[in-house]
Amino acid sequence: MVQAQISHYQPGVTDEGAVYFLPKTVVNVKVLVEKTTYKPGDFSRYAQRYLRLNNVSQEPSVSYRVLTVTQEAAAVADTTKGFAVKFNARTVAANVALSDDGRLLAINATPTAAPQGSAPFVAAPKPTMLNPRQLMNEEILSAGSTAKMAELTAQEIYDLRENRSLLIKGQADFMPQDGSQMRLMLSQLDAQEQALLSLFQGTTVCDTTEHVVTVVPDGPFDRQMLFRLSQVNGLVDTDDLSGTPYYISVEDLKTVPPVDEAGAKAKKKTPESGIYVNVPSRMRATVYQGIEPIHTADLPAPQFGRVELLSGELFNKRYTTHLWLNALTGAVERLEGEQPK
Repeated sequence: MVQAQISHYQPGVTDEGAVYFLPKTVVNVKVLVEKTTYKPGDFSRYAQRYLRLNNVSQEPSVSYRVLTVTQEAAAVADTTKGFAVKFNARTVAANVALSDDGRLLAINATPTAAPQGSAPFVAAPKPTMLNPRQLMNEEILSAGSTAKMAELTAQEIYDLRENRSLLIKGQADFMPQDGSQMRLMLSQLDAQEQALLSLFQGTTVCDTTEHVVTVVPDGPFDRQMLFRLSQVNGLVDTDDLSGTPYYISVEDLKTVPPVDEAGAKAKKKTPESGIYVNVPSRMRATVYQGIEPIHTADLPAPQFGRVELLSGELFNKRYTTHLWLNALTGAVERLEGEQPK
C-alpha cells in the first residue's frame, strides 16, 4: 500500500517514494497605471495671442491614475500541507508527477495542462509625430525673435486650415484624382497642423504600465493595505501618505461543509495509508479605493477547505489507478481504474 504522512522534507521523487505538497491559492492583483506627461510648447506663452487658445499651461507636469484593477488566482505550494508517499512491492503508485515547486499533479498519468493566466499587458505602439521644426519655412527660421517666430508659425497654421477647407470644397488648385488620394492629402494636412499646434499647445504623452501585487490569503481578513497611488509619483510605499490607499479584503465563502469532529478524531487514532488531496472552498476578494469597492472576484481557495485521504487500496496491484489533480486547487479532477493485462 501507499503510506502517506506529514513531512517537512524537500519535495521530490525517488525510488523509495515521494514528498509532495498540496497547493494553496494566491491572488495576483493586476493594476494598469497610466502616466501622463505634459511638456509645454516653445510658443506656449503666445497661444492665446495668435491662436486664441485659452488655458494653455506653460509648466511641465506628470500625473498618474489607475485605469483598471483585475484579480487572478494562481497556485503555489502550501508548505503546511507536505506529505511523504512511501512505495513498497505491493504498490503501483510509483509514477508520481510533481510541479516545479513540488505540488502533486498526477499519479500514473500525464498531468493536465495548468491553467494559464492572462497574458502580460503590452502597451500599444505610440503614433509617430512630425517634427514641427522640419515644417518651418525659411522666413520662420530667420525671424529675429521668438514672438515673431510664433506669429509666422500661427500664420502657417491658418494657411493649412485654409488649404484643407479649399480641398474639401473642391476649390483647391490641385484636386485629388480619387477618394483615397483625397484622404491621403487631408491626413497630411492634419498631421502638419497638429505638429505646428504642438509648439503652442505643448505635447501630452500617455504611458500605461502593468503592476502585479501578489496577496497570499492564509485566512480571511478585512481591508489589508494593497498599495498606494500618488497622482504625482505613481505607486509609492504603503506608508507614504501622499498616495491614495487601495485595500483588499478576503472573505471565506465556506462552500465546504464542516468536518465531523468525532469522525476526524477517530481517523487520527487509526491513520490510513493513501494519497492526500484538497477539498477546496471558495473566497471572495474585494479591492477598495479608499472606502469604495472597485473590483470583486470569487476565486478557489483550497486553504479554506480541508484535506481528505484517498485510500491506499486504490493503488494496490490488483489494478492500476490513474489520478489527476487540479493544478490550481489540488482537488481530484479525474480518477480512473484499469485492470492489469
